Amino acid sequence: MGSDVWVGPWRPHRPRGPIAALYRGPGPKYMLPPNTGYVLHDPSRPRAPAFSFGARLPTRQTSCGPGPGHLVPAHMTVRGRDGTPAYSIYGRARHAAPLLTPGPGRYFPERAGNATYPSAPRHTIAPRNWGAHAKQQTPGPGTYTVPSLLGPRVIGKASAPTYSLYGRSAVGSFFEDLSKTPGPCAYHAVNTGIYKSRAPQFSMLARTSLPQDNTLNPGPAAYNVDQPRKPRGWSFGIRHSDYLARVPTKADD
Repeated sequence: MGSDVWVGPWRPHRPRGPIAALYRGPGPKYMLPPNTGYVLHDPSRPRAPAFSFGARLPTRQTSCGPGPGHLVPAHMTVRGRDGTPAYSIYGRARHAAPLLTPGPGRYFPERAGNATYPSAPRHTIAPRNWGAHAKQQTPGPGTYTVPSLLGPRVIGKASAPTYSLYGRSAVGSFFEDLSKTPGPCAYHAVNTGIYKSRAPQFSMLARTSLPQDNTLNPGPAAYNVDQPRKPRGWSFGIRHSDYLARVPTKADD
């Protein structure tokens, strides 16, 4: 980029020292101390003296002497306790256990020869006592751990600077959406038939069922076409009796 673009002697360069714009602060989450009251007052502001009301003290008693209900014991006098000897009768004590003092027959003087007269020393071979010596709890070489020589916290060694990579934060970054603007996927595709000439639309109905008749009609198999049709004939009337007389009625008149 040419020098004719920049105005003045300033040119972009690396900052010589740390500036506040390079560090991300916690923001206005710290509450400033109040300027009112006495406790937790802002030390940079003048604070007026504060006074409090004291508690009410109990009333003093004018007389500390006992009242008429105080009972003076009978053995108390002006100069103190009465010095007259007093005796009391105690109950009979229980019989103490008899003393178990050994008698003359409990001693054996014939067995005191070793303690009374000089004798040669005697020694015995005792068994080996395994329980006297406890198991040694001395730690072995594998008990001690040597500190690691890797990383920033090496004891007694100069460690190289270490850096860590943090993830990208969605809060306070340059791509944070503060206005919550909806994206392209938030809108659905509009039907073109709304703002253009809509073509005719047809729909296909489902197949209807055949009409059903519940009456018992004869089918084609109920007719017999092989049976010939009988020709038309004549029949004789009813035979009447010769002795049957006709009964006259009023209609005959």
